[in-house]
This record gives sequence, C-alpha cells and structure tokens, in this order.
Amino acid sequence: MTETQLTPTPNDCPLPRRRSDFATFCEAIDYAARSQKGMNFHDMRGQLELVYPYAQMREDALVMARRLVASGVAKGDRVALVAETVPEFTALFCACVYIGAWPVPLPLPTTFGGKDGYIEQLGVQLASSDHRMLLYPPEISEMAHAAAQKQGCEGHDWASFATRDAPECDFPEVGPDDICYLQYSSGSTRFPTGVAVTHRALLHNLSGHAITMNIGEGDRGVSWLPLYHDMGLVGCFLSMVGNQVSSDYLKTEHFARRPLAWLDMISANEGATLSYSPTFGYDICARRISSQSNVAERFDLSRWRLAGNGADMIRPDVMQSFVNAFSPAGFKANAFTPSYGLAEATLAVTVMPPGEGIRVELVEEERLSGSRRDLTRPARYRAIVNCGKPLPDMDVEIRGEKGDVRGDHQIGKVWCRGPSVMHSYFRDEEATDACLVNGWLDTGDMGYMADGYLFVVGRAKDMIIINGKNHWPQDIEWAVEQLAGFNHGDIAAFALETENGEEAPAVLVHCRVSDPEERARLHTAIKEKVQAVTGTTCIVELVPPRTLPRTSSGKLSRAKAKKLYLSGEIQPLALAA
Repeated sequence: MTETQLTPTPNDCPLPRRRSDFATFCEAIDYAARSQKGMNFHDMRGQLELVYPYAQMREDALVMARRLVASGVAKGDRVALVAETVPEFTALFCACVYIGAWPVPLPLPTTFGGKDGYIEQLGVQLASSDHRMLLYPPEISEMAHAAAQKQGCEGHDWASFATRDAPECDFPEVGPDDICYLQYSSGSTRFPTGVAVTHRALLHNLSGHAITMNIGEGDRGVSWLPLYHDMGLVGCFLSMVGNQVSSDYLKTEHFARRPLAWLDMISANEGATLSYSPTFGYDICARRISSQSNVAERFDLSRWRLAGNGADMIRPDVMQSFVNAFSPAGFKANAFTPSYGLAEATLAVTVMPPGEGIRVELVEEERLSGSRRDLTRPARYRAIVNCGKPLPDMDVEIRGEKGDVRGDHQIGKVWCRGPSVMHSYFRDEEATDACLVNGWLDTGDMGYMADGYLFVVGRAKDMIIINGKNHWPQDIEWAVEQLAGFNHGDIAAFALETENGEEAPAVLVHCRVSDPEERARLHTAIKEKVQAVTGTTCIVELVPPRTLPRTSSGKLSRAKAKKLYLSGEIQPLALAA
C-alpha cells in the first residue's frame, strides 16, 4: 500500500449528519457511503494496516449480496457469520441486510476451550437458528467446516465465497418491521438464545444512543470489542455506520495480548473521542501500566470524552484505579459514561449523560438482599453505580415479585419498554412469553430508580439464598478479591446443595500458589472471609488459573462454572494434608 492509501478516513466531511433517522439499516449504509468516513483496521501494535471507507464497504456488500442471492439465500434465511474484526465480516453483514436475510454473528475460537469445544459450540448455535449458510475466515476452515457438516449446513470460507459469480438481480423489499439481524444474548443465563432485532428497533437504539451521547462532528470511535457481542456489534460497528462516524479497530485477541495498544490507538488518532469497554478492560490496562512511569509521554487521552462502561457490573474501585493510572496522560474521570443494556433491548436501555462521570450510592447489604440486619453486627455497604437515564422513548420500571411498580430507592426487577425492545427469541415462543409481557421486557436484572436514574444491583437468577437470606454473588466475590493476589474475575460464587439437602455458598477461586501449605492457609483465609460476609459456613475450592469459564462476551459465567464443577470438569487443587 502507498502512504496515500494508509491515510485514515476523516472525522469530518461536508455530508450533513443524520443520527440514524432512517427507515431501514439499508438506507443507513447507503447514506454513510456518501461520506468519506469509514473503518480503519490496525495491527496488534495499534498501527494502521487497512483503510476501509463506507463507500467501499457498501460496494463490496452489494456484490456479496448478489452472490448470496445466486447461492439460493432468500429473505428471512439465516446466514451465520464468524465475526472476525475484518472488512469481510462487515461487508457480508451488510450484504445479508440488503437482501433481507438475517446475519447471525458468531464467536471466534479464542473464547472456547480448544478445537472440539469450539466445533461443539458452533454446532449448537447453528442448530438453534437453522442456518442456511455459514461463512467464516479461511484460518478456521477445518473447525468451521466440521461444525457446518455436523449440522447439515452449507459452509464456505469467505475467500472462496468471494470467487463465486455475482450476477445482477433484484433484491427483496426490506421494511422497518422486518428482522435486521439475529443476536445471541451474552450467555450468562439463556444460552443459546437468538434475539431477533428489527430495523426499527436497531435504528431507534442507534438514534437514542447518538442523541444521548451528543455524537456529532469531530467524533471518532476506537474499539477492540468482539463483533459478535451486542456492545461491539451495535455500539462500535452499526452505530458508527448509522451515525456516520469514522472508527478504528483492534482485534479482540490483539487487545488480550497487548491491551495498551487500545490506548495507543486513542492517543495516536486525532479526534478519537468515543471508546467503550466492560470493567475488565479498564482493569487490565490499569494493572499493565502500574509499573511504568512514562504514562504522560506515551499516551494522550485528553480528547477521550466518552469512555463507556457496560456489559458487566461496573466496579467503581477499578474505575478509580484507571483514573489514578492515566490522569497524567490527560484522562478525565468525568469521561466515564456508565450504561445499562442487554441484547434483548438491542443494546442500551440507560446511559449516563455525558460529563457526569461515575456516581455512586452506598447501599446497606440488607437492603440489597431484602433481609433484616442483625443489630449485633456492624452494617456493611456496597457501592452501587448509577447507570444513567433511559434513552428517548424508553420506559423503565422497577417491579416487585407480584408486578407492583416500586418507588425511588425500592429494589426490584428491572423492566423496560420501548421501540428498541426485541421482536422475539427466535423460534422460542415460551422464552419470549416469559420475558415479554404487554410490550414490557423483564430484563432479569435487579435494581432501583432514583430521580430518574437507574442503579443496577445484580442478576435475579444469580441470587444465592441461604437459610432464607439472600446474598449477591458479587458481594462474596468482591470480598475475596480484597485478599492479596487476586484479580477481577478470579472468583465465582454460587449455591450448592450439601449432603443434608440444604444449600450452602460455594466459591471457586483461581489459585496461583504452588506450595500446598500456602494453599491451605489461603483456603482458610478465603473461608473466613466468605463466612464473615454470609454468616454461614461455605464450600471453598482452589482451582488452576484460567479455569473459570466466560461467556462469549468475556463475562464470568457462574452457571457454567457450577455445571463444570459438579460434572468434575473443573478439578480443585490439592491442599496440604
């Protein structure tokens, strides 16, 4: 490539800004292609290696759309796309949208335990959505082809698919209430479940996101998030197209190896103002930089005005560590933009207004668990992060178990209603009816409202109930994390049935200590810590590092950890006799 070809797409252009006010996403692609803006792909060191204007993406998508039609793909067919962060994925996604087929982004092998595990997981997802075709990077042809064959699904790597004929043809008409794509929810509780999102729902969410965050001229996005997860797909790809924003991309696996390349990209790209991450992304960067003294020389984070937080529980202590580490590079604490959302609502439900930063309320443990406080014990508090205000036209209510709407600072189930809410779970009427009631979505999360802001406290299904008392697993996990040597994500807490038929809290903990006697001391310290939090004896198991499973979006999967432990697939480490 020449130097001219490697000039990144601009932040500004003469084309008037439209904040996703289109009837369909097809129109959004067409409009973005009229600008000079686009996508910019970087290598693992954060160096620009490929420039991909939206105009080129549209041209490639139209050719791919004709190939899909010629291959027999029709409106309403599902086309599975392994979501590598490359131009081919983005063009194929848009190609499906143009012909009314449903693109279904699927994860890469890096999120699963080896070849067989990936083939099995891919097969499960292909079976659940009855795909017409699977398209994938050439590098994983062996695994992807095996999964496709197992399900009787047509499979092609996208390099070979690109050699097929693309004869001229008419595309089916696509309307606002047609399904735009199928998104797998993150996997914590309902996996695999395909969330069907209409064009109308997508564009409402993209528009609300742009209006709330005041996305406008000069803004530029930077992302390492996977494109098969809703925050990466909707927030960092579809939103950039719908709101005509240039963006820079780092592959997720490259971020895992060199997380500071993310911040290098924000520093190097003039106008980089938007970038989002779950808590663990900020945590990794703060830990990596802690031993370095050249923060101010290496990074310039002064232009970063929207540092989005979402996808898992937001940890104020981690966010403060990030501020402490990177304020010398110009990072401002009020750039943090907490949010709450889920795939079932397309992406965002609530977003903190820009510039308000992280606002925390200290809430007594007993209020969170719904139990009475033992007056002989000192009160314990948890810091609950404000996740912002509902998007335009999005209603949020807190409801009790009997459906009663609760007032400010009263904890209950979070329900939401609005144009962004999903159409349904694909071919799962029972699951759809269980969470969609008269247009309202039961999110499965617990929280409370205060002065129009939402505070989320945890997932209802993760609640551990011991002797009639409720315990949030996050409280147990965070307590153990206070012991020396643990990182965010090293602990999984859940309930187990004991031999006498009663339930007890169980904690699986990553252990990096090799000496059996040291392990025994650590085991005792953890047990005492959990007992102090729960008031009851607990089961503590030390397990090898990197043992605890994660969802496709990187979140800890407590349900899967419990399943693997009970099946014997997670083997605890030995302690001193």
